[in-house]
Amino acid sequence: MPFSFSLQKRISTDMSTNKVALVTGSNKGIGFAVVRALCKEFPGDVYLSARDVDRGTAAVENLKTEGLNPFFHQLDISDPASVRHARDFFKEKYGGLDVLVNNAGIAFKVNDSTPFGIQAEVTLRTNFLDTRDLCNEFLPIIKPGGRVVNVSSGMSSIALKSCSPELQARFRSNDITEEELVMLMEKFVQEAQKGEHTHKGWPNTAYGVSKIGVTVLSRIQARRLREERAGDQILLNACCPGWVRTDMAGPNAAKSPDEGAVTPVYLALLPVGATEPQGQFVSEKQVQVW
Repeated sequence: MPFSFSLQKRISTDMSTNKVALVTGSNKGIGFAVVRALCKEFPGDVYLSARDVDRGTAAVENLKTEGLNPFFHQLDISDPASVRHARDFFKEKYGGLDVLVNNAGIAFKVNDSTPFGIQAEVTLRTNFLDTRDLCNEFLPIIKPGGRVVNVSSGMSSIALKSCSPELQARFRSNDITEEELVMLMEKFVQEAQKGEHTHKGWPNTAYGVSKIGVTVLSRIQARRLREERAGDQILLNACCPGWVRTDMAGPNAAKSPDEGAVTPVYLALLPVGATEPQGQFVSEKQVQVW
């Protein structure tokens, strides 16, 4: 089920005067670079998170050698108990979150021999469904004036253009619901497992389709924020960091992780009173046509 603000009590900010930011999947790569930048620019506590405690704490210690002071919280977006535990921690300690950067995700290598149907299931579950589930837990505790950044990819635009006209129309529509989007993502997985996805109008990229899901989900979430928390001035957007030298993208990519962090950090630090961008797909700090 999608998140509901109407069933949530408004989070009190009296519990802590500190602002707080959380970056998922941030022990390395783009997420790590986002934490580094936020430690320098965000006026509050910054939490690096990772599935593995040892890797996460090592990443925190690495940043401390640079004179920065991030905090660590274990968070596995594929584990509902871990997600709820983190949500409760930030709700109780800080009264919610000021900044959430959803960076955690996976991608199979191009030459991976795993059957495509399995790649589709694993990739869509992690990049789309797990991110959606985390948002449904965390969005109700985003404080007024908060910023939410869903890290998508330029592959979402490329994959969208390779979809059938019918699928493109639904993904671009202003009335698509979260339930319909989940149904379409699940349909892709089912058709990929049967080897029918290309005949049914889908591109041959599980990663690209998963990021279509993230981008469209962001549009839906922003629309609901406008409808249900209009006065809270929360901005939520999807972004493409660019082609970044990470374990996922490989050593030949054009950007360093710090360069890849520029657009996510820009969106995370949109100034007080800003009303745009909202529900957009942003690359190089510019809104892109979806």
